Amino acid sequence: MINLELNLVRSFVAIAEVRSFTRAGERLGRSQSAISLQIRRLEDQIGLRLLSRDPRHVVLTADGEAFLPQARRLLRLNDEILSGLTGGDVEGEVRLGAPEDFATVHLPEILGEFTRANPKATLAVTCDLTLNLLEQLRDGALDLALVKREPLGPDVGVRVWREPLVWVGADESLVEMDGPLPLVVAPSPCVYRKRAITALDGQRRAWRCAYTSPSLAGQQAALRAGLGITVLPSEMVPPDLVRLGPKQGLPALADTEIALMRASTAVPMAAERLAEFILTSLDRQHSLAEDQRHSSRP
Repeated sequence: MINLELNLVRSFVAIAEVRSFTRAGERLGRSQSAISLQIRRLEDQIGLRLLSRDPRHVVLTADGEAFLPQARRLLRLNDEILSGLTGGDVEGEVRLGAPEDFATVHLPEILGEFTRANPKATLAVTCDLTLNLLEQLRDGALDLALVKREPLGPDVGVRVWREPLVWVGADESLVEMDGPLPLVVAPSPCVYRKRAITALDGQRRAWRCAYTSPSLAGQQAALRAGLGITVLPSEMVPPDLVRLGPKQGLPALADTEIALMRASTAVPMAAERLAEFILTSLDRQHSLAEDQRHSSRP
C-alpha cells in the first residue's frame, strides 16, 4: 500500500498550473531545487513519469494529465477535512470575473457549492467581456478571472476548459442567401468574433456585422429574429436554435480555451480556496462530459 505525501502532490499541481518549477516554488515558498526533488520523489512513489521537462519547457505526460484531476480532488478533500476539524473556514470577499456565457452555464452550481462549504466567504461576481476582465484584474478590481483566450500556453493563466465552437442560427436560410453573410457578434475584441471572421476570411467569403451586442441575451434574441448567425461553444447552443457547419458551406472552427487568472498581487486566502475549488470542479465536469461523449458513440 502506497501512501502519497500531500506536499509532493501539491507541488505537482502547482507545476502543472504554471508549467515552471521556479514559479511553482515561488507560489509554495520553496526553492526550485526543492521542488525538483519533490517531483522526483512523487514519481518514484507511484512509479510513473508525470512531467517531461527540459531547461525551457515543462509538459505533462499522458500519465501526468490523467493524475492531475485526481491530485486536485485529493488536495481539496484534505483541505475540507482540516477546515472542518479546526474550524478554519476562510473568510472575506472574493472578487471573481467571468464571461457571461461561461458563467451562466458552468459556474452557478460550482459557486453555490463553494459558498455552502465556506459560509464565511462572500462572492462578488462580475460578468463582462474578456478584455474588460483583464483590465479589472490588472487594476486590482478582481482577485480571479476566467477569461476566453486562444491556445496561448501556460503563461496566460491556467487552462480550465476547452471549448469546441459551432456556427449557430435560426435556420439555414441565412447561409443560403446571396450577398455578405450577416453576423451576430460581441464587440471587438472577442475571441468568438475573431474566430468567425478569421474562418470566413480564410474561405474568402464576404461577411458583414448585422448585429453587435455585449450581452449573450441580446445576441440570442438577434439570432432568433433571424438577423444573422454567430459562433458559440457547442454546449451553450439553445435548443431552439440550429447548429450550422460544413454541410451548409461554412468553414470549420478550431477550439478556444477558458483560462483562470489570478491578480498579480497577493490574493486573499478565500480567493485561493475558490481558485482550487473551480479547478477541481471543472476537471470533474470535463471528465463527466468526456465520459458522456464516449458512451454516446456507436
